[in-house]
Amino acid sequence: AGQPHQVGPNLHDIMNRKAGAAEGYTYSQELVASGLIWDKATLGRWLEHPGGVVPGNKMAFAGIASAADRSALIAYLAEVTR
Repeated sequence: AGQPHQVGPNLHDIMNRKAGAAEGYTYSQELVASGLIWDKATLGRWLEHPGGVVPGNKMAFAGIASAADRSALIAYLAEVTR
């Protein structure tokens, strides 16, 4: 909490937050217009293949192939970003 954005937006309180809504971070128009809400299911799809969820987004991240790794990361984010 309270830390600045860096390469990506600060993830504090990401769970159930509207995508592209962290104040002070410049998102792609595609992500802002996506209407996504960062819940566990959406994060799972995003972490697997971001470009497939929001084509044209500016995030340089290819995704995480392992379902177990994605699940562990989502559980971690849900816990530490509250």
